[in-house]
Parts: sequence; structure tokens; C-alpha cells
Amino acid sequence: QGYFYIVDRLKELIKCKSYQVAPAELEALLLTHPAIIDAAVVPKADKQSGEVPKAFIVLKQDISADEIIAWVAEKVAAYKQIKEIEFIDKIPKSPSGKILRRNLRDR
Repeated sequence: QGYFYIVDRLKELIKCKSYQVAPAELEALLLTHPAIIDAAVVPKADKQSGEVPKAFIVLKQDISADEIIAWVAEKVAAYKQIKEIEFIDKIPKSPSGKILRRNLRDR
């Protein structure tokens, strides 16, 4: 019938105040932590900032969300800091291995 629908965000950047945060940068950092097996970062709505980074993490060993947040805060600028962490068993990915961010944003 000639119609098409946009069903997902074209870009993955998180808009935090006047800054743009690349989820891939935070994911790469998180994957260097010895207690983390896998990670994905998505935007979370925030009244003050517009959006803030939220991380979904698969753990290799026990560590608290506060410890990870503090560890990341030592390594990135204030506007890039992760504000929330949710531990999950597996990061949802497509058959090609791409993170299914929409599934995580909808949680």
C-alpha cells in the first residue's frame, strides 16, 4: 500500500543535557572490568537531563551496582556517568550479534 513505519531510533546516542553520550564507549569500558561478562547501555528518561545512561550487565562474579557506578565515575566525565544498573542473565542480541537495545529500553 506504499506505507512504511519507523519502529526504532535511527541513532543510538544518549542526549544528556547538551551532551551526547555514545553507548558503545561506555559498553567498551564496562567490558574491561574483570567482574563483567557482557554489557549494554541504553538511554533512560530523566526530568533534569533529558536522558541518562542506564547499563544492563551480565556478571562473572559478584559486585554491587554501586561499586560499578563508582568505578565508571573514576574513568569518565560527569555527563557520561552511568546512573542506573540492572543485572540480567543475558544481553538480548540479534542473530548477527547486534545488541537489541529496543528490547532493553522497553523493560
